[in-house]
Amino acid sequence: MDFLCWMLAALLLFLSPDAVQCVSVHISNEGPVYVIPGAALLLRARMEYGPLEAVKEVTWEREPESGEPEGRLRLAACPGGSSRCTGMRPNVLASVEGQESVLHVSGYSRADGGVYAVTITDHKGATSTARCIVREYEAVHHVTVSINASHSALVCSEAWGTEPHFSWLHERAAVTPGVGAVSEDGSTLVVTKTPLCGHFTCVVSNRLGYSAATYTAAPCETGGISGTTAALICLFLLQIVGGGVAFLMWRRKRKGGGRLHERLDERV
Repeated sequence: MDFLCWMLAALLLFLSPDAVQCVSVHISNEGPVYVIPGAALLLRARMEYGPLEAVKEVTWEREPESGEPEGRLRLAACPGGSSRCTGMRPNVLASVEGQESVLHVSGYSRADGGVYAVTITDHKGATSTARCIVREYEAVHHVTVSINASHSALVCSEAWGTEPHFSWLHERAAVTPGVGAVSEDGSTLVVTKTPLCGHFTCVVSNRLGYSAATYTAAPCETGGISGTTAALICLFLLQIVGGGVAFLMWRRKRKGGGRLHERLDERV
């Protein structure tokens, strides 16, 4: 649309310099924009207009994502030709420098979320508007791990955290290819280890912290010997060692007693 407008302006410029006026504005931030509570929201808008055009006013507004007109609120107004803007809220600052306008909202809270719009108006009343969705950055909540037994896959999910990052542990160590393969988004672990055993923990994290959940399978056998077999072997070895120690102590005691009798006979 902007390209066609500029082409039309170039075509008609020779006929009447004031016949066509094209202004446009773009918000540099890629939306949705997520803001941590208490932090500052910073939005930048780039204005485009020709040498024969002048910006009369720049305004910043916010409205609910639902689009309800009664929820629309003007945040700042900047007159053309001046870098000073009037903020309509205590925590709002705005400025215009050259062909860029900046909106700064300090102490962001959930109430500051919504659709932010910047509108520029030229000297003939033509307008252009750009919008950006702004939301609160949410911590990770309610992590769960479920199993798809038919595919030997463990699936990790969380409720509504922003930018969740998934990682997997097996028996408190990072998952290796010998244990399984993790999906591209990290939420699914396809277990290649057979049989499926041990503790599988999914850790979900973002900039506000982390949460974890564990799936517990049957205990893993170590070294090809089951836990019960290993316990019996240890008990057997302890019995052998204990018996040997008792025999040595008996022999030592008996030998000491014999020497005592020999000494008594000599005295008599």
